[in-house]
Amino acid sequence: MAADIIKPTDPTFHTVPSRIRGSTRYWPHFKGCTGAIDGVHVPVVLPVEEQHPYRGRKGATTVNCMCACDFDMKFTFACVGWEGSAHDTKIFLNCLNNESDNFPKPPPGKYYLVDSGYPMKSGFLAPYKGER
Repeated sequence: MAADIIKPTDPTFHTVPSRIRGSTRYWPHFKGCTGAIDGVHVPVVLPVEEQHPYRGRKGATTVNCMCACDFDMKFTFACVGWEGSAHDTKIFLNCLNNESDNFPKPPPGKYYLVDSGYPMKSGFLAPYKGER
């Protein structure tokens, strides 16, 4: 469902989001930013015999989801269903390398903001270690 319904509003990434362009706080610092990527753990209820891989580091039974949003707070990509024990980096790299996921990769000069759980790669800007 996500590949058919959730899509970037500007798949070419040529348009600078109005929230960036119209803000003295963010322009020109984020003019190449197309959105943000983060993961979320969603609690799930499973039969006892299937729970082990879905237990996260805090002990809860969850599904790990990676989502990308634009600056209008619209989802532009969602990858759901990974077991709670899967690390954000594993999900991220799988989405980048698996063409069938239809991940909207940013062109040169554009990038996504990502949290520190994701690797620093071309097109993906993570904060400095220790910064919030």
